[in-house]
Amino acid sequence: MIIDFNKQIIMLFKTVNLLGIVIYISNSLMAQSNTFQKDSLRISIDSAEHIFIDNNLMLLAQKYNIDAQKAQIIQAKLYPNPNINYSHGLYHSELKKFFATGQDGEYAASISQVIILARKRNKQIQIAETNSKIAEYQFYDLLRTLKYTLRVDFYNIYFLQQSSKVYGEEIRSLQQIVKAFEQQKGKGYISEKEVVRIKAQLYSLESEENDLINQINDIQSELRLVLQIKNNYIVPIVNENHLDNLKPEQFSIAQLIDTAYIDRTDLKISRSTVELNKQFYNLQKALATPDITLQAGYDKQGSYIHNFNSLGFGMDIPIFNRNQGNIKSAKSSIDISSTLQKYNEATIEEQIARAFQKAIDNQKLSQKIDPSFSNDIEKLEMEVMSNYQKRNIGLLEFIDFYDSYKQNTLQLNAIKFNKINALEDINFYTATNLFN
Repeated sequence: MIIDFNKQIIMLFKTVNLLGIVIYISNSLMAQSNTFQKDSLRISIDSAEHIFIDNNLMLLAQKYNIDAQKAQIIQAKLYPNPNINYSHGLYHSELKKFFATGQDGEYAASISQVIILARKRNKQIQIAETNSKIAEYQFYDLLRTLKYTLRVDFYNIYFLQQSSKVYGEEIRSLQQIVKAFEQQKGKGYISEKEVVRIKAQLYSLESEENDLINQINDIQSELRLVLQIKNNYIVPIVNENHLDNLKPEQFSIAQLIDTAYIDRTDLKISRSTVELNKQFYNLQKALATPDITLQAGYDKQGSYIHNFNSLGFGMDIPIFNRNQGNIKSAKSSIDISSTLQKYNEATIEEQIARAFQKAIDNQKLSQKIDPSFSNDIEKLEMEVMSNYQKRNIGLLEFIDFYDSYKQNTLQLNAIKFNKINALEDINFYTATNLFN
């Protein structure tokens, strides 16, 4: 009788599990089908980058800034406009006439042109060209930063989604157990303490899953903003075998630093800023030289002779203001920008050294993981679930294994992401896709 009764309990568990699995699979397939048709966007990293290049509004705004700076080059090349001056007599006191004309009328006219000295115009053109160059570097530096955000978010979402599957599997399994226990409640087959403990474990997992989903959704929001897409749940497509083959040790720190010195656009901005300040300093020295204004004039009868023609020039006398303050300020700006350039170079070297060491450490850690470990622990998870349902193992052993299974899987995904993140750091700090 006892043997038959145990068989009935086992059959009951199997029936409940089978029904739960069938209902869950059918509901999941319908939900996933609707979700992927309406909201999900399955993309690879290359597709994401193409969408980003085409759609990102910050890049578009920076492109407009480049056009604006190029327009300043056109403006700097323009010469000052000539000035025309004309005056006519208002009232002739002898003739008692307003605006007298003819032989007795008076009017005068003149034309003047500013002649720029000390090559100020060429120096202003050089400044405008450097500003245009800086605007282009700022565009590429923005592209580098946003691309780094895109790639890190892309891989972070992928591995977090892999981790979320663990919670989904465990929650579904515990829900099946709770459902089976509820059906046996009050019959004396299962202790109330065990039911409460399983429910507590279930609620804990659901809470952790909710936190993980919120984390994924936050990163999803940032990635959608970078890609400028709306109302899509992004599902990254990643070839993990390809990622496993990326090796940081194929490069040396010296190679990475040399690459950064060539390609880092923020370093190019620093160098161009030093050049710009030198050009501005030269312009301020040139501004100490006054410009000349040439003038030609005609006065009908307002001078010492009738029909007076004149030719002359005018200029400021640099006695008090020789632009001393602006020259000194511009020279200090050169020293400031040169010091900042050296600081940026030292920062880049330290960033690359740290990123390279982190990549090596993560690579060594990932190589210690047995490739078959994930499959083995998944198989073991199914066996533990089956043995617990058959009452071959106790509650504490079952919960302990499930916690270990969850933590190990989360750690594996974290290790994989940390490795990719370290390689993306190297890409970012060198401004080159050395690992793609």
